Amino acid sequence: MALTSDIRGVIPIAPTPFHDDGRVDERSIDRMTDFFAEAGIDGITILGQLGEAPKLDHAEGVAIARRVVSRTKLPVVVGVSAPGFAAMRALTREVMDLGAAGVMIAPPNTLRSDDQVAGYYRNAAEAIGGDVPFIIQDYPLTFSVVMTPAVIRRIVTENPSCVMLKHEDWPGLDKITALRGFERDGSMRHIAILVGNGGLFLDFEAERGADGANTGYAFPEMLVDVVRLSAMGRRDEAHDLFDAHLPYLRYEQQQGPLGLAVRKYVFRRRGIFTSDAQRKPSSTLSPQARAEVDYLLARVARADPRARLP
Repeated sequence: MALTSDIRGVIPIAPTPFHDDGRVDERSIDRMTDFFAEAGIDGITILGQLGEAPKLDHAEGVAIARRVVSRTKLPVVVGVSAPGFAAMRALTREVMDLGAAGVMIAPPNTLRSDDQVAGYYRNAAEAIGGDVPFIIQDYPLTFSVVMTPAVIRRIVTENPSCVMLKHEDWPGLDKITALRGFERDGSMRHIAILVGNGGLFLDFEAERGADGANTGYAFPEMLVDVVRLSAMGRRDEAHDLFDAHLPYLRYEQQQGPLGLAVRKYVFRRRGIFTSDAQRKPSSTLSPQARAEVDYLLARVARADPRARLP
């Protein structure tokens, strides 16, 4: 099931579950895959930044991809970002042979000019093969690489295998408007735009032309509902639901290992993960932080009973 520019909806970024001793937790992977499918999502992304991909070796990454792909009929996107094209190509070819739908590529933080950014994606597309659908990950807050709407248009134009933008610029609402404007004036073909940043601006991004969310969040069902309600024109309902989650969503969106620790803690409370461990180097929640999360979840549960956890 190859990824195309018609993809819409919610494709959550899957965290990687570990045992307390750092081993990959395969049973929790299975529960997570089943949970995502039951939540009504439209695909799954594995081995992303918050999937702790840099902490996995090649064999572990392939094994995780094999397990997820074999357990779901949903399209599976695999993060293949790597320091060199040889490693990127090797992982890409293996996961595509397993049945992955496409791959996601983030830029290295050494790129500065538009020519460098466009050249990097041109070389990456050549390295993985023109038959492999790929996603641009535009996340300047983490990667320190600024992609203007014009350079994204250039990447899309130069690479027919580019099918989607993972939009994580902040502020970035006007970037979505500019890209959809390129489509309307015929200067760029259509690609899917799914947003990240924990869905922090999803309510308005959906109204600006985003096709959905490609992000991690402990309650992907909320993201599914907001995207669906926005598409139906039920604006107030979409915003009301989003607003109910916003205080907890903001807390979970703390940068780096701490935000991931919050998400894994809630996944454990939801019965998805056995442990909320990260692979070292890692971060753990203090007792006070756990109490704050529990308080926020209780407040969300007043409006959304899915946040009422044991």
